[in-house]
Amino acid sequence: MAGVVGNGAQVSYISQDCEEIPEFLGKKYGSIAKRLDLSFNLLRSLEGLKTFSCLEELILDNNLLGNDLRLPRLPHLHTLTLNKNQISYLESLLDHLADVVPSLEYLSLLGNMACPNELVSKDKDEDDYQRYRYFVLHKLTTLKFLDTRRVTKWEREEALLRGAFMKVVKPIDAKASSSDTASVSPETHYTPLPSGSRDLTNHRGVLGKCRYIYYGKHSEGNRFIRDDQL
Repeated sequence: MAGVVGNGAQVSYISQDCEEIPEFLGKKYGSIAKRLDLSFNLLRSLEGLKTFSCLEELILDNNLLGNDLRLPRLPHLHTLTLNKNQISYLESLLDHLADVVPSLEYLSLLGNMACPNELVSKDKDEDDYQRYRYFVLHKLTTLKFLDTRRVTKWEREEALLRGAFMKVVKPIDAKASSSDTASVSPETHYTPLPSGSRDLTNHRGVLGKCRYIYYGKHSEGNRFIRDDQL
């Protein structure tokens, strides 16, 4: 159990290069731990958290957690930090958190692609980050802090009104689009005609009547012809 630091209800297991939560942690500390710090590991799964039913704070910074991140139900958890992981899709994570951590008040996602700021991309600005905040607050209505900022009353009101429309949609991959285009048979040619009219051996004409009669009054050529020449 080298590397474990326990102080009452606070447990730390930092920089141990573990890819999953060791079983012995749950057996020894699962029933008493209220704060668990697993930062600077190689975690890809949180399967071992099932025994930590009393957790109030969970620190998971600097791991390898991705979009498939799944937490057990932790009804008392109010603080969760997931800084510098590999989370790129925001909506599925927020829906999951809303379901399993109903008491969450503090969430931090800095350093993930899902959190658009200058830490992850120089192309992102404050407007991108603010839209992200509105969307998160729309999904997680109990939050009081998001990343490094307190949630303001104005932000909460904006999130209620517009948060649902702040979802970031990824553009279609250009490579995938070109491959889909290439998969279409080159013998297939586009035509605006309905399918029934595309067979050249079975042509069907259409006959109709037009009520408009052209008298030539507005013809450009008539400007140079006098009435006595008609």
